[in-house]
This record gives sequence, C-alpha cells and structure tokens, in this order.
Amino acid sequence: MRFTRFLAGFAVACLPWSGTAVAQAAPVSADDRVLTANRLYRGGELQPGRCVERGVRPNHVPSAKRYLTGVLNCLHQSWGAYFERAGLPFAKSRIGFITKPRRYCGHPWGAAQATYCHQERRFLILLNRNVLDDPSDLYLFGLAAHEFGHHVQNLSGIMDAYLRKPYRDRRELLEQSRRIELQAECLAGVFIGSVWDSLDRTPEDWERLLEITRMSGDEHRKVRHHGKGRNIAAWLKKGFLARSPQACNTWTAPASKVA
Repeated sequence: MRFTRFLAGFAVACLPWSGTAVAQAAPVSADDRVLTANRLYRGGELQPGRCVERGVRPNHVPSAKRYLTGVLNCLHQSWGAYFERAGLPFAKSRIGFITKPRRYCGHPWGAAQATYCHQERRFLILLNRNVLDDPSDLYLFGLAAHEFGHHVQNLSGIMDAYLRKPYRDRRELLEQSRRIELQAECLAGVFIGSVWDSLDRTPEDWERLLEITRMSGDEHRKVRHHGKGRNIAAWLKKGFLARSPQACNTWTAPASKVA
C-alpha cells in the first residue's frame, strides 16, 4: 500500500486530538539535524513578556476575534525577540476566522478547531459554539499558542523537514505526525509560561487548561496522529515549566512519550 503523509502541505491542529499508540519505531535519526538539533533549541528561555487578555463575551464572535488578535500580537512580540536572539529569521503569522468549516489550504476542514497553512503562514480558527459557549477559560489562548507553534516550526525549517521525511509504513507515519503535533503543543506551553505572570489568572486556570487538554485528547481515540491526552498535557506542561524550546525536542524523545 502507498501511504500519503497526513497534513501534506499544512498542519491541522486544535487543542489536539488524541490517538492510541501503534508505533514503536525508534526516535528520529540524529542525522535529521533540522529536526533533532535545530537552532531553535539553542536560544535559551523566552523572556518574560506582558500579555493582557481582552474580555470575550459568550457566543460573541467579534469579541473573540479581538481577543485572539491580541494574543497573536503577544505571540509575535515574544517569539520575534526569541528568534532574533537565536539568530533565526522571523516573519509574522496571519490569522483568520470562520464560523463554519470550509476547505482550507487545499484540504477539507475535518474535525479541527483551527488549522495552520504553512504555505500561507496563516492559521484559521473556527469560532463556533464549541469554543464560544463558555470562553472564560484558557482554551482560546492555548489554541492560538498551539497554532503559532506550527508557525515557529515553519520558520525554523522543522515543518519542511517533517513534510519531506520518508516513512516505511503507516505506523511510522503516525508517529512522525504525533511528534510534530506534540512539539507544537510544547511550544505553546513555552509561550504561556513566558507570559504567565502578566495574565490575570490563577493556578486553577492553568490546571483547568491541562484538564481540557487531556480530555480533548481522550475524546478522540480514533484519531491517532496527535497523541494520547495525557501525553499532550505532559508536553504542554513541560514547555510551560521550562519556558524554553529546548524542552520541546520531541524528535529525540522515546516512542512512549509521543504515543
């Protein structure tokens, strides 16, 4: 059978889906240095930044757009400074919003809450009742941070290296997909950790985000290219605590950590 790569040409992500591990392949070869030894990992911590959240009214699309645009500005500021320090070229990401699924980046929308298109350097967020009935938690914040994690992968060359990487069978393909998605989740945690002290949030808010992350994974066991809920939450927490992309090298992690 001939397999085609998931996310060909783009990366699909929400606060991620989940899967049951089937791949037991070894971590990516050390020869794939764009993945395993990228300059992205050598810039130290993201410096503490200030990010002020704007209010979001339940089921009110305009306020959600303003909120997410503000988060994107914070992401640009934090990651832009980091890229400069790491000696990597930086470019801003664009953001768009839809209220019902549609084709994007040449592919059907699927079950995602948001999608990043690496050719356009832009991500779309689906603003439906699923996320707007109760927008008071950090879900939208984490969603934007995750999608921007794919943008970071794109700018650093990790995304292209992933898309070009060969695989022997479906098991290996799924594991590679989980590595790219879990890395984006870890990078989201890095950013959240770097601005946490500026947010008017409590430790309970953070624990709630971890709970949502675990639950969102475990609710979609048929989808095996994002990882188990507990592993998604673990990589998010790892990035949050480290505040450094060095903690997010999923490409050298054992298979059990990216199941």
